[in-house]
Amino acid sequence: MEYGATMITTARETMIEAVRAEPASEIEYERWKHWPIHWSGIWVGVLAAFAAAVIIGLIALAVGAHLLRPEHRVVDLRKISIVAAAFGIFGSFLSFVIGGWVVGKIAGILRSEPAMLHGAIVWLLALPLFVLGVGTGAGGYAGSWYAGLKMNPQTAAPYEKPDALAPTATAQERTENAAAWAEYRANVARWQEETPRATRNAALLSVTALLLGLMGSVIGGWMASGEPMTFWHSRNRAEFAGG
Repeated sequence: MEYGATMITTARETMIEAVRAEPASEIEYERWKHWPIHWSGIWVGVLAAFAAAVIIGLIALAVGAHLLRPEHRVVDLRKISIVAAAFGIFGSFLSFVIGGWVVGKIAGILRSEPAMLHGAIVWLLALPLFVLGVGTGAGGYAGSWYAGLKMNPQTAAPYEKPDALAPTATAQERTENAAAWAEYRANVARWQEETPRATRNAALLSVTALLLGLMGSVIGGWMASGEPMTFWHSRNRAEFAGG
C-alpha cells in the first residue's frame, strides 16, 4: 500500500510540474530570436563587390566586350555577342559572390541562413549605389547590362547635323550637302524608332544583372558559412553534426 501511495504521489507531482512548465514553454516559444547584423562586414562586402565589378568591367572594355558609344544600344537581344553576354553574366554574378563571401567571413557566421541574409543585405545596400553610379556616368564600366538604371535615358539622337552651305557653294557641294542631310534625317528617324525597344531591352538586361547579383550574394554568403550547400541541411543539422 505504501508503495502504491508513493507511486501515486510521484505521478501527481510529475503532472503538476508539467502543468507548471507548460506556460513557461509557451512564453519561450513566443519570444523573438533575432539575428544580429554585422554592418562593418556588410560595408566591406559592398566595397568588395564594387571593386570586383569595376575590375571585370575594365577587363571587358580592354577586350572590346563593352562598347560605350551611345549608338551601340541593344535594340535586338539576339545581336548581343557571346563575349559581351558572358562578361555581363559573369561580372554581375561573380562580383556579388565575392561580396557575400567577404561579409560572411568577416562576420564569422557559421550558419547558412544568417550568412545568406548578410549576403542579401550586401546586394540590397549596393543596389542604390549602383543606381547612383550609373546616373553619374560610371555605368559604362558594366556595359549595357546596367544601362536601364539611368533615371533619364538618352532619347536625343547622337548624330551631328551637316554644316550649312555657303552662298557661293558649288553644285557638287550642294549635292553632297543634300546627301548628308538625307543621311542625318534617316539616322534620326531610325534612332527614334528604335528607342522604345532599346529602352525595354536595357531594362530587361538590368533586371537580369541585378537578379544574378542577388543570387551571387546569397551563394557567396552560403559558401562563407562553411555548411554543406544543400537545401535539406538546415532540417538535418543535428544529424550532420553527429547529434
